[in-house]
Amino acid sequence: MHYTRFQASRARFALTPVAFVAAALLPLATRAQEQPEAAPQLKPSPVLRENIPADVRPQLPTFVEGDAIRGQTDVQTEVQGNAVLRKGDTIIRADKLEYNTPKDLATATGNVHINKAGTIYEGPFLELEVDAFHGFFNEPRYHFLRNDAYGEAERVDFEDDKHSIIHRATYTTCQRRPGPDWMPDWILKADKITLDDDTDTGVATGAVLSFFRVPILGLPAMSFPLTDQRKSGVLPPTIGLDNKSGVEVTVPYYWNIAPNRDATIYPTLMSKRGVDLGGEFRYLEPSYNGIFRGDILPNDKLRDMDRWGYTYQHTQSFAPAGGALGGGALALNLNRVSDDNYWRDFSRNSSVLTQRLLAADGTLSWGIGDLSVFAREQKWQTLQDATAPILPPYDRSPQVQARYVKNSLPAGFESTIEADTTRFTRTLDPIAQTAFAATPESLQPNGQRTYGLLQLSRPWQAPGWFFVPKAQVHAAHYDLDATSTANGRTEDRVIPTFSLDGGLVFERNTSYFGRAFLQTLEPRAFYTYTPFRDQTNLPNYDSALNDFNFATIWTENAFGGNDRISDGNLLTLGATSRLLDPDTGAEAAKFGIAQRVRFKDQLVTLPGGTPVSERLSDLLFGVSANLVPSWSVDSTVEYNPKTNRSIRSTIGARYSPKNYHVITAAYRLNRIAPGSEQMDVGWQWPLNDLWGDKGQELGPGRGEGEGRWYSVGRMNYDMQAKKLVDAVVGLEYDAGCWIGRVVVERLQAGTTQANKRVLFQIEFVGLSRLGSNALQSLKENIPRYQFLREQVLPPSRFSNYD
Repeated sequence: MHYTRFQASRARFALTPVAFVAAALLPLATRAQEQPEAAPQLKPSPVLRENIPADVRPQLPTFVEGDAIRGQTDVQTEVQGNAVLRKGDTIIRADKLEYNTPKDLATATGNVHINKAGTIYEGPFLELEVDAFHGFFNEPRYHFLRNDAYGEAERVDFEDDKHSIIHRATYTTCQRRPGPDWMPDWILKADKITLDDDTDTGVATGAVLSFFRVPILGLPAMSFPLTDQRKSGVLPPTIGLDNKSGVEVTVPYYWNIAPNRDATIYPTLMSKRGVDLGGEFRYLEPSYNGIFRGDILPNDKLRDMDRWGYTYQHTQSFAPAGGALGGGALALNLNRVSDDNYWRDFSRNSSVLTQRLLAADGTLSWGIGDLSVFAREQKWQTLQDATAPILPPYDRSPQVQARYVKNSLPAGFESTIEADTTRFTRTLDPIAQTAFAATPESLQPNGQRTYGLLQLSRPWQAPGWFFVPKAQVHAAHYDLDATSTANGRTEDRVIPTFSLDGGLVFERNTSYFGRAFLQTLEPRAFYTYTPFRDQTNLPNYDSALNDFNFATIWTENAFGGNDRISDGNLLTLGATSRLLDPDTGAEAAKFGIAQRVRFKDQLVTLPGGTPVSERLSDLLFGVSANLVPSWSVDSTVEYNPKTNRSIRSTIGARYSPKNYHVITAAYRLNRIAPGSEQMDVGWQWPLNDLWGDKGQELGPGRGEGEGRWYSVGRMNYDMQAKKLVDAVVGLEYDAGCWIGRVVVERLQAGTTQANKRVLFQIEFVGLSRLGSNALQSLKENIPRYQFLREQVLPPSRFSNYD
């Protein structure tokens, strides 16, 4: 054998394919003569990818360097002193390194350091097949890139670049501190930890979790995520304290069935009620998706009955091949519970199931060109409370509707034709029969309503103005199950409506507060006329008075639904002014005012209502502003000029100067009987700011540094009743590698009852969470709440690049 010994102070050697070596040995002068000089160009390289493809990895060159190198080309290389081997995303450093080229085997001894795509191992001895990443490492220390975890072990066996086994291992995300007596706040010790990068999971056997040197959890086997990816397994138990159900212990099991479907089973032991068996199933396909949640509580000890509830949502789209016949969709929304008290007893179940009106709704729709049709079946379950009864809405069983919209008629006309037939049915429960016995709505019969709507308009618009005349004809026919009108069981109605809508847009450049803006002034006028048609003999199945706001003041009908068409001779006048960023067009502020003038009394009312005679409506004022990123204000005021007072007011503001700093406040006043006045405040704010510790700006999902306390909460206060309605108040402590949370929750459940619970949770960052699900409560109740730990972007291997 022939060896060449390098005695230079630092030597570098590249083991490359023969063709590459031959090209490299060509004299530079010769190549310069053969090829004209060209401008340098950047070329993509697989070496710079986050994940190097398996078929590319063997083709990459291997570089070695050190104080002294000896070896035989393409056979064996030995490096002494400050040895380094690089190949792709793998870097090995050691005091001594031997590399066998045919076997692609590296053997390193003394202060061995290996960086594999950002994950680092250090120890005394390594033997590794570099491309296959198969081998072992004795007595390593390691640092995982993806979850910033650390640990030590007796030995690591690398099966390939995605799988490894760590023997007699420790695992923690606590950053090491100086000093020989340092111990991490929490540490997981295990006989063996198996890491699977394909599924992003770790499995520890013979595991013991210690918190401040106190063992708190010992398991023969436990799995934990290496990232935020989903994985099957038993999730950490949650423990809660509820004033009604007592101590609640839930042990969930998550089943990752496939990338597009999963299931969670969450049995819950309630000390005062029994065992509640709950579950959730989700699926996602290219043309349909859905979710099912349900639970059953056999023999609830507090109610002495079986309790259950379920919710199911499914959406699906379909179209025949070629699309010549259009496309269709199916939507299902099914919700049912066992009894009237479910909404107050289980206020933390699905938010849909804790409402008092539960829909079972199915809709099949189809569209082709300008024509759309749908068929619908809708039935309601009303959860009654004797102290606050509800008049149940009508079921639609069934409803069929067709709609034709044509926006490209000759001469610029646009038209809409709508036809609908619906069967309305309702059966009153005993509580509703007693509470609403004398009201007109409870006495009207079930029936079939068929209506048609024809609408024709001709819009004119240009950059500085618009004008839209519109004509409508609304016709309806009723077939009732019992005689309730002068015409017996049938009734007909035909009502025309005419409207004119027009406005101008003025613009100017201006500046406020030292900032340039494009300001607009947009006056608008809307006139509508509908003649009076007596509708007192008609039933009211789905009409209600529209809320008075900036959207409805510019519409023809004062009612929603199709049973009442309001008569009117009205003129609405208003103006809007906006402040726009001249560079981006973003809206920095908006100001609006509108008022409606009535030229004659409105005689059409809802059953039991009185005619409207005021000639001038209340004034509407609206302001929304976001002049600086940290502040936003949104306010709407309905002002009565006769009484010189506001009838309804909503004022909301948000202050958020940076991440994890947000305060929201809203004031709502309604003087319309029965009236209400409420104040709502929500916040997330570091308490350390109070004593001058401003923290670090680390970005979303990373908190503000270790040792920081955060106050979180939301409170809704009834100022008329002078009592707290709902409240969620808590504290979070970020210790860096673990986060502690305690949350006190009070949610109103009826006029005289409230559900209260206390939630405790410890989050071991990079491992798991133990305790109650406090995070869910904070996310659902606090506006703009941010998780202290949430991976926004996966870490790059170049962040730990050697």
